[in-house]
Amino acid sequence: MKRRLFLGGLAVGLLGTPLFAEARQAGKVARVGLLRPESPPDPYTAAVRASLGNLGYVEGQTVHIEDRWAEGRFERLPVLAADLVRVGVDVIVAISTPAAQAAKEATPIIPVVAAYVGDPVGSGLVGSLARPGGNVTGISVLNVEYCAKWLEFLKEAVPRLARVAVLTSPLNANHLPLLKALRGAAGRLNVSLHPVEAHDSSEFDRAFGGMIRERADGLIVLPDPRFTREHLVELVRRHRIPAVYQWREFAEEGGLLAYGPSLAAIADRVALYVDKILKGSKVGDLPVEQPTTLELVLNLKAAKALGLRIPPSLLQRADVVIQ
Repeated sequence: MKRRLFLGGLAVGLLGTPLFAEARQAGKVARVGLLRPESPPDPYTAAVRASLGNLGYVEGQTVHIEDRWAEGRFERLPVLAADLVRVGVDVIVAISTPAAQAAKEATPIIPVVAAYVGDPVGSGLVGSLARPGGNVTGISVLNVEYCAKWLEFLKEAVPRLARVAVLTSPLNANHLPLLKALRGAAGRLNVSLHPVEAHDSSEFDRAFGGMIRERADGLIVLPDPRFTREHLVELVRRHRIPAVYQWREFAEEGGLLAYGPSLAAIADRVALYVDKILKGSKVGDLPVEQPTTLELVLNLKAAKALGLRIPPSLLQRADVVIQ
């Protein structure tokens, strides 16, 4: 049975919003900057736009969105962040850790809401989760806390699992603690891990060649905005490798398993933070939030194509089953 997802604040609840601050003129059109690595369409910014709409913000009427994307070239993010500062946005929504770092470096004044980031303290975005200080807050997925479950669920779905490839990017610092946690889980489960690197989607074919040479009978895909969902799932399907992902959207695309927070639920919290900031809240007083509920998604169609029979114990624990 699917459970409702929500994110809990560490120090300050988000239920209810204050009146507009006196400094904000009534009727003023808000200017929200979006800073992201990937070109449109991408599910992250689409979710944030939808969540802002659910709060009553109408693009072109009550909010103007300045959208900047790096076309997968992360080195462009600082220039794009500087451009958002130049046009005078009221708040920047930064998708991914590199985007949030670029926004923070571009301005010490304009509030930054970091979305879908891994370790905001370790990456230097904030001083602490409870009281970030400065001009950055946001939503952290903190996947190092639950990444061992990816391997556990994959092992349960594929009992013969012995050699597991891990798709990782050498450009993503968040992948290092994930690999460390996965190695610990691999020892407990008596499986061997084989990291395979890809800087971005253009290197997937080479990476999958490495998986085949390693005779991997399973795959863990570490989350990275450079990893294009459709291309990745198609290669997994073509090579018939059981794979597990963080985001539900991968399973909906045809992947076998997904376990993690809801992308849409995170977007809702991001939108609420934007709303609070536009209405006068100090960004440094807003705690960085973490997921409190995760969802397990199983794709039975993908399991059938792989010749797998998902055990009833795993089916009963699934929040979403895709037939």
